[in-house]
Amino acid sequence: MGVAEAVAIVLGLSLFEIISSIDNAVINADVLVTMSQRARKWFLFYGIIIAVFVVRGLLPLIIVYFANPDLGLVGSFWATFSSDPAVKESIEKSTPILLAGGGIYLVFLFFHWLFLETKEYAFFLEKYVHHKLNFWFYSIISLILLFVVWTTIKINPFIALGAVIGSTAFFITTGFKTNAEAAEKELSHNKTMSDFAKILYLELIDTTFSIDGVLGAFAFTMSVPLIVLGNGLGAYIVRYFTIHGLNTIKKYRYLKNGAMYSILSLGAIMIGESYNLQISSFTAPIITFVVVGIFFWLSVKELEKEKVLK
Repeated sequence: MGVAEAVAIVLGLSLFEIISSIDNAVINADVLVTMSQRARKWFLFYGIIIAVFVVRGLLPLIIVYFANPDLGLVGSFWATFSSDPAVKESIEKSTPILLAGGGIYLVFLFFHWLFLETKEYAFFLEKYVHHKLNFWFYSIISLILLFVVWTTIKINPFIALGAVIGSTAFFITTGFKTNAEAAEKELSHNKTMSDFAKILYLELIDTTFSIDGVLGAFAFTMSVPLIVLGNGLGAYIVRYFTIHGLNTIKKYRYLKNGAMYSILSLGAIMIGESYNLQISSFTAPIITFVVVGIFFWLSVKELEKEKVLK
């Protein structure tokens, strides 16, 4: 892996982590308003250590470890940089499983947003699907899962298993995230809970929301060190804006849309790679920057329209 490739992956991971964490950052900001200045600084400084090294560092490591238990935890961390043929073979065998699981998870996540979640409508189609076709959500994701399992089970049954694991993870985490969002809203109105208790609860909720970014990271690279670096940088930037500049981000109303279309693209890349399609490692970062750039431009145009109307 060259330096340019590594830099592109880290920057792409950082951007993906930032845009995929916007919703969580907004809710966090509502809770932080109810806390003291000291607690807010603690959340930014010490909380980022938990967010980066414990959550976004440990979670991808655990995922790779369970796919390659023979490597051990330390071996799983450095596996992608190893020149040992046995290590490379182990990683290559587990890669399709991780890609199929992560790909299905991300594709389901996109369709859940498109069909069921309240959103800003960048296009008429989004509004039409949300209001008129929302009952098709479960049918569509069931057919996608059926197609992937049917086309891979004879080629490599572990790919089919990975797809089923990805769908299971989606439904479990979606339930957790729904409850987490409700809990965070309650926290923002809770005047009796201590700042320390709120920080601990925010960290637990952040762990749930970090799963999207961690699984999406495998579309960029299988290298755990690069995932930790890219997601960690993105997580730090999100924490900073949560405290200092979230209102600025919220003005760009279609960034969430950009995040979700990026998620669809990354999910498609991961599923394609699980079918052994050769896709350049530059593809995921480029798509992420292009898609987010388009929706950022749409957000800017919308701001200009609002200024004219005023």
